[in-house]
Amino acid sequence: MRQENVVKEKRRLGNLKKYFYPARVVNLCFVIVVVCSTILTWREVIVLEGAYVASQRSMLENVSNALDRHMQVGVDRLLFFRNGMQSALQTPLTLDVMRNVQNGFEQQRRLPQWDIKLDNRRTLPLYGVSEFFVDQSELLNRDHPLLHNELTAAMELGYLFRLSANGGMLPRRAYYVSRAGFFVATYPLENNQQIIPTYYHLLMRPWFTGQSEHENRSRTVRWFTDQADGGKSDKGFVIASVPLDYEDYWFGVLAMSFPVEAIAQQLKDAQEGQNKGEYQLYNSQFQLLTLAPGVSHTEPVFNAEQHARLAQGMAQDTRGGLRFGTRYVSWQKLRHFDGFMLRIQTLREGLQGDFGSISVALALLWVLFTAMLLFAWAVIRRMVNNMYSMQNTLQWQAWYDPLTRLCNRGALFERAKILTEEARVSQQPFAVIQIDLDHFKNVNDRYGHQAGDLVLSHAAGLISSTISSEDVAGRVGGEEFCVLLPGSTLEQAVRVAERIRARIRGKEILVHKHTTIRISASLGVSGALESGSYDFETLQSIADSRLYRAKNSGRNQVCSEDAAPKPKK
Repeated sequence: MRQENVVKEKRRLGNLKKYFYPARVVNLCFVIVVVCSTILTWREVIVLEGAYVASQRSMLENVSNALDRHMQVGVDRLLFFRNGMQSALQTPLTLDVMRNVQNGFEQQRRLPQWDIKLDNRRTLPLYGVSEFFVDQSELLNRDHPLLHNELTAAMELGYLFRLSANGGMLPRRAYYVSRAGFFVATYPLENNQQIIPTYYHLLMRPWFTGQSEHENRSRTVRWFTDQADGGKSDKGFVIASVPLDYEDYWFGVLAMSFPVEAIAQQLKDAQEGQNKGEYQLYNSQFQLLTLAPGVSHTEPVFNAEQHARLAQGMAQDTRGGLRFGTRYVSWQKLRHFDGFMLRIQTLREGLQGDFGSISVALALLWVLFTAMLLFAWAVIRRMVNNMYSMQNTLQWQAWYDPLTRLCNRGALFERAKILTEEARVSQQPFAVIQIDLDHFKNVNDRYGHQAGDLVLSHAAGLISSTISSEDVAGRVGGEEFCVLLPGSTLEQAVRVAERIRARIRGKEILVHKHTTIRISASLGVSGALESGSYDFETLQSIADSRLYRAKNSGRNQVCSEDAAPKPKK
C-alpha cells in the first residue's frame, strides 16, 4: 500500500511538472495575449461594421427621401385633381362653355368615336366612344344621372392639366379615364381613328382595372408598373392611380405616369457626392424597375436564393441589410411609392471609401502586432528553454555525481532524512547498505585514474540496475556507495546486498584496449527495526562499522551483524 502511494505521488508530481513546464507557460501566456488582442480587434471590427451599415442606410435614406419627395409631389397633385373633380361633380360651373360641352356630347355620343374641343390653348380635348361600345362592356356605364357634371368636371380637369403641363408641374403623362366612355390625356392624338384603340388600351391597363371597388376597397392611391403607355412602346413607366368616387359611385380613374428613365436620372442626381455604390428601384413584387444610369447587368442581379432572402427580409421590415459574399445590400421601403430602394456596394468599392481605409489600417495594425508578438514569443521561448535547460543542468549537478550519475552525498542525506521520517511515522521497515570497492587504490595506482573512473562508473551502473525504483543509491566517498531501502527489512536488504556483491564480482571491466579486470566489494547492512532507531546517521554508522568488519574478515562479503562474517569463496 505504501509503495502504491509513493508511485501515485510521483506521478502527481510528474504531471504537475509537465503542466508547469516553462515553455508551456510561455505558450499559454502568448496564446492568451493573441486571443485577447484578436477579440479586441474583432470588437473594433464589429463597431466599424455597425458604423458602415449605418452609413450605407443613411446614404440610401437620402436618395430614397429625394425620390420620395418627387413621388409625393405627383401624388399630392393627383389627389388635388381628384378633389377638384369631386367638387365639380357636386357643384358644376354654369358657364356657356360648359353647356356647349354638354350639348356637344349629346350630339356626338352615338358616333363610333368623337371629340369635344374648345380652346386648345387653354384646355385639353375630350375623346370618347359610342353608346354601342359602352354597352358591350359590363365595366362601362353611361346612364348615371351625373354624367353631364362628369363631363364638365373632366373639361375643368383639362384646364388644370394644360396649366400644370405648361408650368412643368406634371410628369410625362396624366389621364382621366371615365367609365362613361371618354377620357382626357395630356398628350394629343394624331387623328380620331386612334380614339377607340387608345381608350380600349387604357381600359385594359392594370392601373385602371386595379381601381375597381373589389380590387381597391380602401379607395387610396395605388402604384403600378407598365411597359406600355398610351398605346406606344416605351422602356417602362411607374404609374400612380386613384379612383374617382362620388356618392358611392365609381366614375373613373385618375392616373399619372413617371417614366423609368426620369426616375433613373433622379437616382443619379441624388447620389452625387456619395462614394461608389449601385442604386436600384423595385416594386412591391420585387421586380426591378430601374437602376442608376451607367449601370448595366448582363446577368441577374441576384440568384434565386438571394432573391428569396431579400424578398423575405423586405416582407418583415421596411429597412434592413444583408451580406451576399462580397456585396452588402441595404434596402428601404419608400413612403409614397409601393416599392423598395436598394443600395448595393461591393467589397472593392467599400475598401475605396473611408470605412475601407480604416478597415485596412486596422487589419494591418493587427497583422503587425501579431507578427511582433510571434517574434517576441519565439525569442522569449528560446530564452526560457535555454534557462530551463541550464537550471536542470545546474540542479542535476547539485544533486547528482557526474561520474557515477548517482545521488551525491548531500542529495543522498536529504533524501535519507525524508524517507526515514516517513518510515518512522508509518512504522515501516527501513534499511541501509554501505558499499566499498576492494583494493580500489591499487586500480588507480596500476592502471591510472582513468581506469579507476571506469571502475566507479561500472560499479554504479551495476548497483542502480540491481535495486528497485523505490530505493535510492548514492556515492558518499571516493569508492564508497550507500543504498537506502525504504520498506525493506534487514533480511531483505541482505539479499539485495548479496545480489549487488555477486554482480560486481561477476563482471569483467575493460580498463584498457586489451586489459580487463575483476573487482569485488565489501558491504555492510543495517536495519531500523533491528537497531530500534530511524536516525539515518545512526543506521549509516552501524552499516559502516559492519562494512569494515567485512573488509577485516577478508573482503568480498556482506556483513549484517556485529559478529565476524565468513569470507566468500
